[in-house]
Amino acid sequence: MKFTNLDFLIIGASIVISFLPAIFFARRASQNTTEFFTSGRAAPWWLVGISMVATTFSTDTPNLVTNMIREHGVAENWLWWSFLLTGMMTVFFYARMWRRSQVLTDLEFYEIRYSGKAAVALRGFRAIYLGLFFNCFIMATVNLAAAKIGNIVLGWPTWQTLLVCSVMTIFFASVSGLWGVLVTDTLQFGITMTGAFAVTYFALKQPAIGGLTGLFAKVPATSLHMLPDFGNWPAALTVFIIPLTVQWWSVWYPGAEPGGGSYIAQRMLASKSEKDAVIGTLLFNVMHYALRPWPWILTALASTIIFPQLSDIGKMFPYVNPALIGHDMAYPAMMTFLPAGFLGLVVAGTLAAYRSTIETHLNWGTSYLVHDFYRRFLAKDRTEKHYVLMGRLVTAGLMICAVLFSLYLDTAKEAFELILSVGAGTGLLYLLRWFWWRINAWSEISAMIGSFVIALAFFVARKNGLQIEGTSVLLITVAATTVIWVSVTLMTAPADRATLVKFFKLVRPAGPGWKVVSSDAGVGASPDGLPQSLLGWVLGCSFVYSALFGVGSFLYGHMPQFYACLAVFAASGYGVYKVLQGFWTEGQDAN
Repeated sequence: MKFTNLDFLIIGASIVISFLPAIFFARRASQNTTEFFTSGRAAPWWLVGISMVATTFSTDTPNLVTNMIREHGVAENWLWWSFLLTGMMTVFFYARMWRRSQVLTDLEFYEIRYSGKAAVALRGFRAIYLGLFFNCFIMATVNLAAAKIGNIVLGWPTWQTLLVCSVMTIFFASVSGLWGVLVTDTLQFGITMTGAFAVTYFALKQPAIGGLTGLFAKVPATSLHMLPDFGNWPAALTVFIIPLTVQWWSVWYPGAEPGGGSYIAQRMLASKSEKDAVIGTLLFNVMHYALRPWPWILTALASTIIFPQLSDIGKMFPYVNPALIGHDMAYPAMMTFLPAGFLGLVVAGTLAAYRSTIETHLNWGTSYLVHDFYRRFLAKDRTEKHYVLMGRLVTAGLMICAVLFSLYLDTAKEAFELILSVGAGTGLLYLLRWFWWRINAWSEISAMIGSFVIALAFFVARKNGLQIEGTSVLLITVAATTVIWVSVTLMTAPADRATLVKFFKLVRPAGPGWKVVSSDAGVGASPDGLPQSLLGWVLGCSFVYSALFGVGSFLYGHMPQFYACLAVFAASGYGVYKVLQGFWTEGQDAN
């Protein structure tokens, strides 16, 4: 590929601009851990929402979507579209409670919700398990995608791409704290989305494609369907029915955790009010599911014409490491058709997408390791500046570990499926722990261990020749894990009464699940209403899905479906507005 001076100028300018917030917020981030990890709890809703969506858009995201579409068509995206149900539930049921909890990290939740040594041990273990091992694995998938893009677009070997990216992200994340991450995410998201649309535009202009009309004429109709073929029952079950009935509430996946968690919870905790937490999370779900997918989908479909076989990618890019070539590599291969100037823009956007995700994961993982492990168990009475310094050192260490992890992955989809399997069965617990007083620390410990052991057993068995579908593995894991944690809950004692009463006073959960405790709290009913939240959830899902499929219908030229989606979009959007208005009625504190 040939880069011009204009390309280098654009890339350089984007890097310089994105580093300005790091320098500006460095002194503020150094003040204390509240500033470093939660931006002083002063982030407005629009910054919260854009930061969430920028974080979930990384180098591996379009690669994953491309991988799915090339193998099974557009309908395969239901594997992640189904997580909208989780996201909207976080908006209308959980965002306000997270903000009321006033914790610094979502792991601190364990010691305000549960009691005893089990709660302490759970917090410490999760800090290491999620903050180090799981977090590094996720960052490794992002590094893998960056390495593939660097190999094709720049001709760089894996080590060179990872070295350059690591140095850049370590410096930024360790200096700026969450404020710098939030502000830079906003800048980077604009660059990234502009680049994504540019890749799609020039992909469609290729003579072999012939624009939208040519694309839809040449791609098999079965690949274009937004719903699976229900005549092929196994495929429909795997791609559509299971994700919409079981997967969305039962599986823990970063960015789509049932009830909110990880960096999504971190942003809600950083919001300046409950209202900002709710609207920011709503904005994230709208942009994540309705705005971003179609440029990736169109580019992925175009790649099936330009590179119908994986061997075609290898032939066009003979310098690429053969071990890296997979269906997910077709997306960066499509970037090579960009003209001068736009090539620099897309490389800048790709780098921005990479950094926004990695920097968030570094800050989030560091918050666990420093605040929930080091400060809680190893060094309790040090100064705030000491903990900030440790945060910066841990940030560098996490990045080095993630680079080493990335050398053992092959494709983005492989990593996606492994993450889903490890978290299967725990989601229902994360939803109910806010609304049922009886759940305790042993419930979470048993769910976590049960899910991991079962997933590991299936992984080993399949590697040794066991023939079993992924859907069956998911259902068995979910059922077994649920039986385990519910049984353990009923056989063990709940958290002590004082802890439960204090938690209820602080968070004020709604519903009948806390009646046993609320009578001792003396604070009256919860300001939240479950029927109102349920209505908002249904309307919110309708609002986003109608936007997603309305755009698809318009692009496909299916105008009756487009007008139907437009009507649902308008009606549900008005309904969401009215529900949100009801959230902030007199007597409900939004601060």
